[in-house]
Amino acid sequence: MIGIRAATPADLKALAAIGLAAWRRGIQPLVPESVVARVTAENPFLPFLKAMGPRILVATDGEEPAGFGACEHADDTISDIWVSPAFEGRGVGSALLAALEREIAERGHGQARLQVAAANARAFRLYRHRGYREIWRGIRHDPILDTPLEKVELAKDLARP
Repeated sequence: MIGIRAATPADLKALAAIGLAAWRRGIQPLVPESVVARVTAENPFLPFLKAMGPRILVATDGEEPAGFGACEHADDTISDIWVSPAFEGRGVGSALLAALEREIAERGHGQARLQVAAANARAFRLYRHRGYREIWRGIRHDPILDTPLEKVELAKDLARP
């Protein structure tokens, strides 16, 4: 069964490895080799996770971290959902989405938003399956990757608590 909890400092290395592995699977094929080399060398997940601390939600299978998610700015936007390739298709992404949607609704927002790389078909299918609808599509410069990517912004209406 998938559990959801706040991240702890002891989770950082495992979560950074999950983020990088998931990034390699979903985003790496979409960016130039120079970006791949930089991201692999720097692993930008580690400083992000350190900065976010317990605001990161960790999905676990038993005790093992299986993925993580976040609303970086504590608003209505889900900024991150990363699932370990070893746990794909087991409900981890859906559990993280549901938990983040609850947080967004508890903050008083009636809608959850997120962006996904248009070519990240697996993630795009998950979001559509979970009730997200496309509201924008276009090329955006990704500041972390420092490269343009075709992105899709999606939204879902939420029931308020």
